[in-house]
Amino acid sequence: MKTIKEDIKSGNYRRAYLLYGSEGYLKRRYRDRLKEGVLAGGDEINFSYFEGKGIDGTEVAHIGQTLPFFAEKRLILIENSGWFKTANDMADVVAGLPETTVMVFCEEEADKRGRLYKAVREHGYVCEFKPMGERDLKLWAAGLLKADGRKITDASMTYFLEKVGNDMENIRTEIEKLIAYTQGREVVEAADIDAVCTQQITGKIFQLMDQIAMQKPKEALGLYHDLLLLREKPMSILFLMLRQFNILMQVKQLSKEGMSNADIAQKAGIPPFAAGKYLAQARAFSAQALRDAVQFGVDTEARVKSGQINEQIAVELMLVHLSAL
Repeated sequence: MKTIKEDIKSGNYRRAYLLYGSEGYLKRRYRDRLKEGVLAGGDEINFSYFEGKGIDGTEVAHIGQTLPFFAEKRLILIENSGWFKTANDMADVVAGLPETTVMVFCEEEADKRGRLYKAVREHGYVCEFKPMGERDLKLWAAGLLKADGRKITDASMTYFLEKVGNDMENIRTEIEKLIAYTQGREVVEAADIDAVCTQQITGKIFQLMDQIAMQKPKEALGLYHDLLLLREKPMSILFLMLRQFNILMQVKQLSKEGMSNADIAQKAGIPPFAAGKYLAQARAFSAQALRDAVQFGVDTEARVKSGQINEQIAVELMLVHLSAL
């Protein structure tokens, strides 16, 4: 990201940029910053946009060779083309771009072995946007609060992230709610977070799993019905529970192998700041109980799909069964 910032500041743009990865908020932000910088505040007569699979590569190549109209640069923005995972001729197009054209690709995934990836790397710049680590995410969120004269303790920030998740777009929205709610006060407290921040469904699933671990079927069913009132579908809840059990199996095994919390978070694909909570929850289940839970969930899903049982009742029975493991 530093390189892109420097290119925008200097006005010395490369022929092509590839922005890819799972962190959508940052990817969109730098896409928009490149667009604004390359077009230099002018109208969009020198801007072409393509999106999705089935883009006409010949048309893109033709536009790429067209000189800008009363401007220094022409910008071509291409999103979610899938070209970085398939064989195509766009590598030759990138290599042959004139200095007056800037091509920006925004993709979810990219094959580093592909010709197009290598062409952008050679003639332009590649930036992968990964989810921020715990420390950087906390600093970024605290910076948003500080910009509006708010402060927050590290403990409260950890609680905030556990509640709202690590999606940066969602964090920004929840921070805005906190700023509005705490007008006239400087310090954001846990009570403020409880008052206005929306807990992500993954957090509710976590609570439900805690009740299962403590063998409290009544409380687990209560949380399940709360999710139903929020219009969550029974099969979606089942899927998230199965996902959670699978993560707990990984976390338990990785911990047994002596890995650090940071390494466990990376391997299991969970937020670093939540690794401790996952470890604590994993300890509440035996390895066999976790395997049995996954198998029971798979069997429950099969019974629902074959029409043997109603999906809402199936998940209720599953919760009662798991609470007795």
